[in-house]
Amino acid sequence: MFLFAVNIFLSAFLLFQIQPMIGKFILPWFGGTPAVWSTAMLFFQALLTGGYAYAYWLVKQSRQRWIHIALLALTLVLLAALGMIWRSPITPSTDLRPANVSFPVLSIFLILSISVGLPYFVLASNGPLMQAWFSRLQPGFSYARLYALSNVGSLLGLLAYPVLVEPSLQLQQQGWGWSLGFGLFAILSIAIALRLRDEQTQLPAEQITDRSSSSLNGLWLTLSGVASLFLLAVTNQISQEVAVIPFLWVLPLAIYLLSFILAFSDSRWYDRRVFALLFSLASIAVLWVFLHAGELNIILQIGAYCLLLFSACMICHGELYQLRPPAERLTSFYLLVSLGGAAGGVFVNFAAPLIFNGYWEFYLGWLLTAIILVVRLLPAWMDKYTLQTRAVLWSFPLSVILLWAGLNQGGDYLLAERNFYGVIRVKEVEGNGLAMVHGMTVHGIQYRDQPELPTTYYAKDSGIGLLLLNHPKRGQGMHVGVLGLGAGTLSLYGDEGDYYRFYEINETVIRLAEGEDSYFTFLRDSKENWEIVPGDARISLENELASGESQNFDVLVLDVFSSDSIPVHLITKEAFSIYLQHLLPNGIIAAHVSNRYLDLQPVLWKLAEEFGLSVLRVDKTDTGFGEFPSIWILLSRDPSALDMPNLQAHAFDLSSYQTGLPLWTDDYSNLFQILK
Repeated sequence: MFLFAVNIFLSAFLLFQIQPMIGKFILPWFGGTPAVWSTAMLFFQALLTGGYAYAYWLVKQSRQRWIHIALLALTLVLLAALGMIWRSPITPSTDLRPANVSFPVLSIFLILSISVGLPYFVLASNGPLMQAWFSRLQPGFSYARLYALSNVGSLLGLLAYPVLVEPSLQLQQQGWGWSLGFGLFAILSIAIALRLRDEQTQLPAEQITDRSSSSLNGLWLTLSGVASLFLLAVTNQISQEVAVIPFLWVLPLAIYLLSFILAFSDSRWYDRRVFALLFSLASIAVLWVFLHAGELNIILQIGAYCLLLFSACMICHGELYQLRPPAERLTSFYLLVSLGGAAGGVFVNFAAPLIFNGYWEFYLGWLLTAIILVVRLLPAWMDKYTLQTRAVLWSFPLSVILLWAGLNQGGDYLLAERNFYGVIRVKEVEGNGLAMVHGMTVHGIQYRDQPELPTTYYAKDSGIGLLLLNHPKRGQGMHVGVLGLGAGTLSLYGDEGDYYRFYEINETVIRLAEGEDSYFTFLRDSKENWEIVPGDARISLENELASGESQNFDVLVLDVFSSDSIPVHLITKEAFSIYLQHLLPNGIIAAHVSNRYLDLQPVLWKLAEEFGLSVLRVDKTDTGFGEFPSIWILLSRDPSALDMPNLQAHAFDLSSYQTGLPLWTDDYSNLFQILK
């Protein structure tokens, strides 16, 4: 029992360590968008299904333990070989980085398959395989306890990464540490297999063809699929529509795993009547949040959504536990549960962006959970009309109301378009203005009666406004690079003879800024010459240097850090090395660091120390019509380049500033250290 428990716990821990680790590693290759996380989650869910399918097939083979030992040995050999050609066995070479990242789902799948596909596949198969072997050795013990232990390992692995592993180790060290952990797991697995005899792993012949009914299989698929769909839908809802807070995606996943732990630990944790009532109360709470989102504290909003997710997952996973099969059908049960989870992920990641222009899958998941309550629970209570029965009856119309409200939410927007990078909306503001909005972030506002007014973070007395208006080369061929296009507001500062080069990864943003449907005309009406380079800014700048083309910018604007889900790969030592190669000797980097949750000043300060840059910070706190408070940090190799009287008059005193933050590199960064 002890070896089985340690083995299952370790495999689950490693499964949920590798996901954020490899996700962080490849994130810079795909523009740093949060969608990389959900795509990676889909890949791992699909591979989990493959691992369960392998376990389902393996337990029917006569030489199953030897087959599995061979697979473990092959995986160890592969990791050793990759460790000799990569920086660590699971951190792939940059040769695998794709050139085009407009829709990178297939590229992400390919990179993950090469780097971690086989070891993850082996880990994924371990839970159902070891539980099946254990059930045959100890038929009197419940395998559900081992499944709950597996989910405890998953939860601890998920939480340990951002709290302990990421702050302490560089990515290369993390890769080697994880590989050593996998080696220990493989040794334990081989030891267990060698202790078994072939006859101990076999099912009786009459049980091999025993199958569950199609209706029961359908219930397993449905319950697991709805829970998975709702997990991803709530993650999108709270991280894109409520607050784009770093690491917020961890909270829904932890709740999802916790529901598995509770549901499969003991039947006493799940009471249908209690969770039916809780789901109805959570539905009322979220309906209230939905109707008063602009007035309520963010924590209360997130709490309501998480309560709804917890109750829905407990209903789905609690019913799964009630419908669990005998031990001889264990692997088929896990396979179908995994298939359902993968189906939910496929719908959210592939189907939803094609058929919805917003995150409507959240409302669909809500409705499906209510239907499960009605179909699964109500018939047993028809003879006893209790408060809990009423809760089931209430939950269905409440969910229909929420679905209707969600589908009508788009009425406030003139345009809403969803792609891999999120939902871009255009809405009217203050009667005569149009705003481009991405989740909770405003990317620009233009007023019909004042189309040439610099608004939001780019007002004339903001750091960037003062820099561009007072730069000695303005109107004399000034060359400006801008990472992040938005609505194109900064083009207002260009004069005849100037050149502005924008780098933007989101095709929808590009179309709107270029004047699609005449929503925004900043670029169309600008005086300077301008050009838009589509794709990830860092990759584009690297490619330009590789072709021998330095842009020789007078000013390089980094306007990519205000959305709270910052692309870390654009603020590392390696990134700044690229920027400086594109700057003239007296060129200036202007970084927009207004952020509700992160303090980026220490990161930039350490970069300035590393490259010997002078630093100037300009805060704007007083706001006029259409203006937002802003913080801009200006950096230059030439101290005299920042010696503009109007800039200095608004400068923030940094003479006594110091920080102990480590230098951020592509191999090390930690958002926890800069949380406000």
